[in-house]
Amino acid sequence: MFLLHEYDIFWTFLIIESLIPILAFSISGLLARVSEGPEKLSSYESGIEPMGGAWVQFRICYYMFALVFVVFDVETVFLYPWVMSFDVLGVSVFIEAFIFVLILVVGLVYGWRKVALEWS
Repeated sequence: MFLLHEYDIFWTFLIIESLIPILAFSISGLLARVSEGPEKLSSYESGIEPMGGAWVQFRICYYMFALVFVVFDVETVFLYPWVMSFDVLGVSVFIEAFIFVLILVVGLVYGWRKVALEWS
């Protein structure tokens, strides 16, 4: 029989972690000073008027490096539970993790050969 009382710690943690940001925003909203003036309502609070256009074109290299970082960062998030439970799950999970890493390495090599990761 499925018993819900086994998840009491999970639900308690979920409620507490949901209440902390709500309380933080509520308290800061109540305690913060509100000073609205013409400078505060302007686009730039420093008082300096902007010169030139707001559109600046960035090189695609910055975005490519950011995407590669995010992909490999998420990879470590997915691999960590597999590593921690390797002794319980066995060799089949190791093969799945190996295939997962192999797909990522193939993508990295593809990006490298297309010169997507070069700064110059």
